[in-house]
Amino acid sequence: MLDLLPQHGVGGSTDLPVPFLYAVVGASWALTVSFAVLAFAWKEPRLQPTAEQPGGGAGPGAAEQPGGGAGPGAAEQPGGGAGPGAAEDREPARRPWLAVVGLLLAVWFLGALFLGPDDASNPGIGAFYVLVWVGLVPLALMAGHVWKDLSPWRSVQWLVGRLAGRPDGFLVYRPAWGYWPAAAGLFAFVWLELASPDAGSVHAVRTWVAVYVVVTVAGGVVFGPRWFDRADPFDVYSAVVARLAPLVRDRRFAPHNPLRSLPLLPVAPGIVAAVSVLLGSTAFDSFSASEGWQSAAHSTLTTSLVLLLFCVVVAVAFVVASVATGGVTSAQRRALPGLMAHSLVPIVVGYVFAHYLTYLVERGQGVVIGLLQVLGTGDGLTVSYLLSEHPDLLAVYKIAFVVAGHVVAVVAAHDKALEVLPRAHRLTGQLAMLVLMVGYTFTGIYLLLSV
Repeated sequence: MLDLLPQHGVGGSTDLPVPFLYAVVGASWALTVSFAVLAFAWKEPRLQPTAEQPGGGAGPGAAEQPGGGAGPGAAEQPGGGAGPGAAEDREPARRPWLAVVGLLLAVWFLGALFLGPDDASNPGIGAFYVLVWVGLVPLALMAGHVWKDLSPWRSVQWLVGRLAGRPDGFLVYRPAWGYWPAAAGLFAFVWLELASPDAGSVHAVRTWVAVYVVVTVAGGVVFGPRWFDRADPFDVYSAVVARLAPLVRDRRFAPHNPLRSLPLLPVAPGIVAAVSVLLGSTAFDSFSASEGWQSAAHSTLTTSLVLLLFCVVVAVAFVVASVATGGVTSAQRRALPGLMAHSLVPIVVGYVFAHYLTYLVERGQGVVIGLLQVLGTGDGLTVSYLLSEHPDLLAVYKIAFVVAGHVVAVVAAHDKALEVLPRAHRLTGQLAMLVLMVGYTFTGIYLLLSV
């Protein structure tokens, strides 16, 4: 297990034998051609939810509502996806049998982490980094926001809330707080993983998990279920990715076009920051595995600041590209980054699969074997390195994930722009976003291939 943590990236350029120039040119052309086709053949919004649909999304006048964005002090608005009466509040109740499964899994993982050996052979560390963090993405894509059913912390809050006669908590979660607590929690996790002095330290992981459990449970008891919807980093991560689940909608089996559920991502303060942490940290992970970075010694402070810089650059670039349009008022301009934030989600998902595919499939097998051995079984099981044994095919998959994520992002951004931008600026108002998407693609593939 010791080699599990320091090298969980995609490997090096030898693992990705696609000529760098071909990959970048192909990806840039894919985005540019996609935008050209959309701009001239897709002139009216087709993917935005109507007020009659569950989750009442934005209509053409959504951007005109001051406060619909994600700036400081902005209120959650129906124009971006969800306010207090939106789809997430009309979802079915948590399924008890899944809540029980979640509690059992939590006991299993936490038992392995806190009662297991005090070295890197502890399977709880792998469960934390591989199964929970990386595995959350494919789980949400396949099963939707099932984390809401599985979350043991929601179960604890449900029990305490009913015993205390306060199922909705003791205080009201202020809309102005939005996703900022979740963004902070997500950054705390990626800092532990990528910038802390020893990400594989059992003591460090135990401390982080203990603090996370206390804060999450306490917040849930005080503020009720709304705390998990906005402040629990794993819960929010699952909910964001679940917007792209093609078979599940609002935690119900309902095959649909995921590009229609993606715009229902609730708009609230901090949403851009939360998604930017996910994207920026993945980019930093690739960068930090490069030969240039690895060949020099870096202090924890330096590494932390560079990690933060990656996240800030992603956020600032996105905000600038979102507001680079004419014909809007100051209030409408402030709202645009929040209204466009959902278009970053496909890029995040594409990067996660491109960067962590081998890590999840192959290292994940070792983690599962270690967890089974905690239960006295699993002996004799071995890890299959099927992906690593076919580097050419793996390289194609990784490039395809990045390009596909960006193309879907262009489609999502274009359709939303048609809804919220003034008609006279529908085309020119998207040019900055196109440049940004091409820049993201170039940078992502460069980092993917150059380490």
